[in-house]
Amino acid sequence: MAVCFLRSLLFIALTAWTLAEDDGQVTFVSELSSKPRQKLSKYGWYGSVRLQRFHIPEETAVARWLFSVTKGHSINCGQHNITIHIRWGAPPVINPTGTTFPNATLWSPTLSLTLPVMTQNFTTFNLTDPAPGVWYVGAHLPEDDGRIEQKGFPSCSYFFQPQLSIRRAVDTPVLQQSTVISQTSAPDRPARLKLYVPEFVSSLSVSVTNCSSEDGTEAGNCSLVLRLGSASLQHGPAIANCSGSRCSASLLHPPWHTWLRVVIESSQVNRTVTFTVASNYTMGCKPKSVGLKTDDDITCFQGNGSFANSTATHDTPAVTEAVVLLSESASEMTPLLPSACVWSVPVLYEETDVLSLCFTPVNGPNVSVTDSHPTLLTYPLHQHATGGTLNLQLTLNSTNVTLGNSSSVVACLSPWAPVLELNHSEPCRTGLFGGYRVSVNVSVPKAVVRLPFPQSATWYLTLQLLCNSSSCGNTTVVSVVPEVFISACVEDCGTYGECRLLRSYSYLYAACVCKAGWSGWGCTDDSTAQSFGRQLLATLLLTLSNLSFLPAIVVAIRRCYVAEASVYLFTMFFSTFYHACDQPGSAVLCIMDYDTLQYCDFLGSVCSIWVTILCMARIRDTFKFTLFMLGALLIAMSMQLDRKGLWNLLGPVLCAITLMVTAWVYRGVRRQHCYPPSWQRWVFFLIPGAVCALVGVCLYIFAETEDNYYYTHSLWHILVASCVVFLLPPGEKDREAAGWSWSWTWSWRPRARTNYHYCPVAAETGCEWMEADYRNPAQEW
Repeated sequence: MAVCFLRSLLFIALTAWTLAEDDGQVTFVSELSSKPRQKLSKYGWYGSVRLQRFHIPEETAVARWLFSVTKGHSINCGQHNITIHIRWGAPPVINPTGTTFPNATLWSPTLSLTLPVMTQNFTTFNLTDPAPGVWYVGAHLPEDDGRIEQKGFPSCSYFFQPQLSIRRAVDTPVLQQSTVISQTSAPDRPARLKLYVPEFVSSLSVSVTNCSSEDGTEAGNCSLVLRLGSASLQHGPAIANCSGSRCSASLLHPPWHTWLRVVIESSQVNRTVTFTVASNYTMGCKPKSVGLKTDDDITCFQGNGSFANSTATHDTPAVTEAVVLLSESASEMTPLLPSACVWSVPVLYEETDVLSLCFTPVNGPNVSVTDSHPTLLTYPLHQHATGGTLNLQLTLNSTNVTLGNSSSVVACLSPWAPVLELNHSEPCRTGLFGGYRVSVNVSVPKAVVRLPFPQSATWYLTLQLLCNSSSCGNTTVVSVVPEVFISACVEDCGTYGECRLLRSYSYLYAACVCKAGWSGWGCTDDSTAQSFGRQLLATLLLTLSNLSFLPAIVVAIRRCYVAEASVYLFTMFFSTFYHACDQPGSAVLCIMDYDTLQYCDFLGSVCSIWVTILCMARIRDTFKFTLFMLGALLIAMSMQLDRKGLWNLLGPVLCAITLMVTAWVYRGVRRQHCYPPSWQRWVFFLIPGAVCALVGVCLYIFAETEDNYYYTHSLWHILVASCVVFLLPPGEKDREAAGWSWSWTWSWRPRARTNYHYCPVAAETGCEWMEADYRNPAQEW
């Protein structure tokens, strides 16, 4: 309670601090958001990261995060460092273990904060002029040490809770095209404006004129800092330091179809500067207009699949003509309009599954590329697709046109705006965001780029033919096959990995969990990979160690414990094939569903312990088999509720031990002697069996790790099976010799009642049959 109160008090104090910082020119409002706390995990794969999302609206001036980390238990866990990752637009791509990424997989490091924690700790992170949209915050503990912790035992736990406070402007002035606005700026009160950038803008500029101080001194000295754009941690705004009475900042390839933030602040201490500001942008390349008729689009759907089947019987001459025209346009590039300087290829957006999208050019997979104008393809990527991997495969189609050795097709994949001027010296980068450049030629006919967790934006692919000489000769048009699609994981995590779908509330994302010692984002790092021999050894140890149940089965049958032997056989069978199916790598054998094998293995293990202890209690067979059946049903129910819960094992064991101890104490008190009475049974059977069970439990709970699992768990199999051999009591014919002579004499058969009872000493005393009191036989057994 005290921790929650302290966190709330600190959060309110940060909010008040935010509200107190008003600059007097625009109106600011405060917005607060908080996420529930989550338990942190040691980093083993991306599923160990606790991911949270925050939405920052447009015109946000300041964003302040409050990160709270608290300790869950009072046990001494030492000091641990919590790592926090922050990224805009998509989940952070991280690599805490320093593993290698798959080939052609590109990623940029995100902002990481390290927070040391003893008992509880709070830290804040401030960001000025953050980019609007969804921000992702992920947190995790240091790298997993490989120790296997059994569920239910006390362990070190840490809880992470992020909270956000923002200050947002509600009346930001809009900077129109070629419109002059007068503004005032001070070091603590910058001028804030915004301008809208439409599509196909190639460049824009913001100019500051008539700069002067309010006190009249140093007229014409315009010491200002002009910033265009927002801060996204990976990409900052364009900054221009101004001096004199005029200042301007320009931006090539600005982001399309978005609001651009303009912040102008004075760099002079305690001095307010008055100025006028104006903006201007240049419209660049525009594609050819397709008009308002949608017949061609419907024709594309008809040729794409299912829609064609539904309308195949209703073809008309108009539709046939449209198909012919479409085929001609796909094979032949029509001349550009004088105002057009880019080929725009329409793209079909198709969702095939969760985190599985496919972008297909509607005119066919082949796209024509020329040296005179770039070819542009547009790929809108929505928020729900950022949890996968963006794949680009560019293949040169050299079957129709022969490309010279000095020529190549260059491609630039960029978000928010395209790069429409491709040459050997022009970088693949827009005004505020970086791009990804690939090229194909005769020697390298295929290029691949993979982007895990791409940002939510409209992505543009620009293609153009480049030649080293002044002209490309006879080859002016070539054909390439651009394949752009979203997949859940990189190459489906390869052979030694499994692609798993993760969820953070309503947001879905995917990551690879590796096995057999492989690691990395796509499970391609073999620095710690297990060899096939080691995998085979682990499989053989974990499966063949279950054969140690054979002596227990033989002993149980020889002592006429057939029901117990059946349970041991069930456990041995399913434990063997469960561990054969549970192995990573190539040495795997699954005879049925994995979940079924695991359930039967856990059920058989607990039932084996249950029947063994009840057999040691030496209770009446009818009562014993009733407990066998009742316990098996309750254990099956608990396994379905929580298969790995601690009380699923402790509950049946404690109940069985309580019954056994009660029966033994009852016999000892009734006989006035310790039970079992034979010291040989204690020394040679009960104590060794209890030691085997105790050592096995200690290995299972405290000693197992990911590295030694295959031999420590195999030893657990052997010890548990061995303790059964020691603890099973002798059979019925050996009870008297071994000291197990006492047994309950309950009888479930009704005794026949008569009107007479027999006197056993009649011959000596002259006693004869005597009439007894009559009792109703229906009222008493």
